[in-house]
Amino acid sequence: MDTAPPAAGDGDGDGDGSSGDGHGDGPRDVVQLTIPATGAFLVVLRTATASLAARADFTLDDIEDLRIAVDEACALLLVSAVPESSLECVFTLSPGVLRVTVSVDSLDGEPPSRDTFAWTVLNALAGEVRTSTGPGRRVTIELAKRRGGE
Repeated sequence: MDTAPPAAGDGDGDGDGSSGDGHGDGPRDVVQLTIPATGAFLVVLRTATASLAARADFTLDDIEDLRIAVDEACALLLVSAVPESSLECVFTLSPGVLRVTVSVDSLDGEPPSRDTFAWTVLNALAGEVRTSTGPGRRVTIELAKRRGGE
């Protein structure tokens, strides 16, 4: 019998600070994947996106929208990614929301143009889309999709 006390802060023993029921204020799950910054590995992120969105009870249509949105975000970043670098993807599942942050080290340090068809598609599919740049020419796209209009 396990007699270890629960992790401090949430009482459910998983150490994540949430209640474990998916109804807390903080993130319930964070998943981070790092893949080579080439298109050949995007299938890994598409699969993870679909799996995590299904786990968060998104509709089939929303799951497909998220898969396409993540693919578009990655494609926008890969155009200027440093050769042989990595693409980092962080999924944050909160009640009713899946947030996806993708980032790469970029050759030019510039965020993707917002005047492209790909950007329009990304905005239409994801709901919320933001870009940022960081140290070392790191370019990030963050998108968020709310479940069923929540």
